[in-house]
Amino acid sequence: MRALLVLSLLILAAIPAGGADAGDVFAINRSLGRGINFGNALEAPTEGAWGMELKEEYFAAVQKAGFQHVRIPIKWSAHAKAEPPYTIDAKFFERVDWAIEQVLSRGLAAVINAHHYDELDKDPDSHEARLVGLWKQIAERYKDQPDRLVFEFLNEPHEKLTDDRWNRMIGPLLKTVRPTNPRRAIVVGPSQWNNFRNLEKMQLPADDRWLIATFHYYEPFQFTHQGAEWAKGSDAWRGRTWTGTPEQTKTLQSDFARAAAWAAKDRRPLYLGEFGAYQVADMDSRVKWTNAVAREAEKHQMSWAYWEFGAGFGAFDRRTGKWREPLLRALVPAK
Repeated sequence: MRALLVLSLLILAAIPAGGADAGDVFAINRSLGRGINFGNALEAPTEGAWGMELKEEYFAAVQKAGFQHVRIPIKWSAHAKAEPPYTIDAKFFERVDWAIEQVLSRGLAAVINAHHYDELDKDPDSHEARLVGLWKQIAERYKDQPDRLVFEFLNEPHEKLTDDRWNRMIGPLLKTVRPTNPRRAIVVGPSQWNNFRNLEKMQLPADDRWLIATFHYYEPFQFTHQGAEWAKGSDAWRGRTWTGTPEQTKTLQSDFARAAAWAAKDRRPLYLGEFGAYQVADMDSRVKWTNAVAREAEKHQMSWAYWEFGAGFGAFDRRTGKWREPLLRALVPAK
């Protein structure tokens, strides 16, 4: 009996603070591993509006290449009623169903988010109830999916959705989703476009141990976004390189160490939900930067998803139907 008591105490001591289930979300985050975003498709105003449409062969290519999950950005706000209960269009829901099935049926994990809800960033007080209403429907529809399906409440809160305002929105969202998905892993990131510097300002409820914290990394921005049409002044940045100099490497390591320190203190797994360098940058620099970021994330036990599959940052060339091999190898090194 005494030996059994000692064994029980040892087991309890090994459980992370927060309860017996606290460690499981770390396992889910590890299972995400290396991933890729299917950007410019379902988060466009309508699929295809930005030149990218999801195809079955794309999911097959991701699986064959050795990725472990797909992040699917989704603009739910463009396909739902403006008034309560904010009903999501049935056909659009079916399209998302199909995309999720394409991922899960291949043994991969999927992260689905709410992306480009621009009205929410501009006027959170008027749109909070709608985001909550959208997630109520999403949570109900996918409540019986395996834990390889992960939710992400909102991509890159910014503008008037400050850290404080976003922190106050997390509770109502959880209160809506948890009745149907009590143990669903949910990704939550800070304001200022999921900036790693703002992780320290994010306030996650201590009693919910099924949360995965996230941040995005596009540093140095004048390198990763040179020539990007939507980034003001980006033409002046053309020609910026990233060669892994001691100074560049030190900055990268310092940034990730800061994020990792916050995660350790708050006992949260970390997910690097986006990183990438735009196609205008030279390929050699893109490859070196991408490899350095991916390996730095892995060093700190972070899962990650590259931005993105087949558009302006694309690791896959949709015209040829082939991977851009140097970028793919930077992401998933050959065995």
